[in-house]
Amino acid sequence: MKEVSRRNFVKLSAATAGLGLTAGALAGCSGGESGSGSAGGSGEKVKIGVSIWSSTDALGSLSKNILDKAAGILGIDLTYVDQGHVSEQVTASIETLCAADCQGIVVCNSADSEMQAAISTCDQNQVYLAQFYRIINEENSPEVYATAQNSQYYVGAVHEDEVGNGEKLVELLTMDNPDAYEGIQKGARNICLEAWTVGDATFQQRWIGYQNGVDAWNAEHPDDPVTMTEPVYANTSSSEGAKVTQQFVNNYPDMDALIVAGGGGDPLVGSVGQLANMGKTGTIRVASTDFLEDLKEQLETGGMYCESGGHFCDPLYALLMVYNAIQGKEDFVPKQGEFGLDISFPYVFVSSVGEYEDYEKYFVDDDPYTDDEIKELADLSFDELNEAATSLSIEDVKTRHGE
Repeated sequence: MKEVSRRNFVKLSAATAGLGLTAGALAGCSGGESGSGSAGGSGEKVKIGVSIWSSTDALGSLSKNILDKAAGILGIDLTYVDQGHVSEQVTASIETLCAADCQGIVVCNSADSEMQAAISTCDQNQVYLAQFYRIINEENSPEVYATAQNSQYYVGAVHEDEVGNGEKLVELLTMDNPDAYEGIQKGARNICLEAWTVGDATFQQRWIGYQNGVDAWNAEHPDDPVTMTEPVYANTSSSEGAKVTQQFVNNYPDMDALIVAGGGGDPLVGSVGQLANMGKTGTIRVASTDFLEDLKEQLETGGMYCESGGHFCDPLYALLMVYNAIQGKEDFVPKQGEFGLDISFPYVFVSSVGEYEDYEKYFVDDDPYTDDEIKELADLSFDELNEAATSLSIEDVKTRHGE
């Protein structure tokens, strides 16, 4: 079979996914006989569930792609439950996957509050649990954090530095960029902020970063200040993203920048499309987190000004942590009284076509890890795994591939 790029995989997934998810969840995590691995060398398949906002949108599809690749290499049976970042559905998805006899679960939750019930459910069912793209905030959610500390099944979290992410995006938005589309090379001064779900822990951290970025600029440039609106929430749909963007354009005539905080990719698609429909492409600087499939074209035409994104490896590392806990590896098995393992990934920032081309080569058209490298990652200690995660970058992949 001809190999497809990761970008084409997204399009293929969007066209074919959806109908099998409920049936897969009801059937349990066994998912057939593919794969060659075993749990503890007994020949028994490792069964892991994935609770994700969407397995078919841009970011969700790429997350599913790398999870499926690792599962095939390591002999893990996966079942996906799409929960749309709706709190009731997030907690219900954990119950569904526990009832399906999964030995472990990786979850991208929405709010910290959902993890209270999720951890309790996993404790009751003796199922290992790890978060991806998320971590419980000790300061904002001390009771939930304590629940994680007291759990013998909460393995930990894989996430990014969201505050730093927000600060960097505002820095890129406000500074002049001679490599940007010709109409928007001067930095922005009037920023509108589009969020996704009210109370989402990740957005709260990004918002702190955006505010820090604005404050830093204004402290250094008191005669050339930047303003940013309060957030308006678009949830996780493209239609609501379009609606919020139209409201901003109508209500803020001096608007010259839009931050679409995230939401899996669909709100950004709606916002960029709405700006195009209103004839605003190349006049408003758009920044976001979660890379668009057509980011290179959007950078060329001024549809995007800058964007931060991951490398779709957060779920891979969460899977490896849970997999190793199931195997009984001592440094991955949770210790009661400790919070759990914490992996913080670096973000990738793109603000020009040239930067995106490097990213596309090593993270979109191909996976950042080969099959053999994924096998090697699965055998590492936690400290070694954490080191591999924090060193992941375009330059790291080039070095590993001898380029």
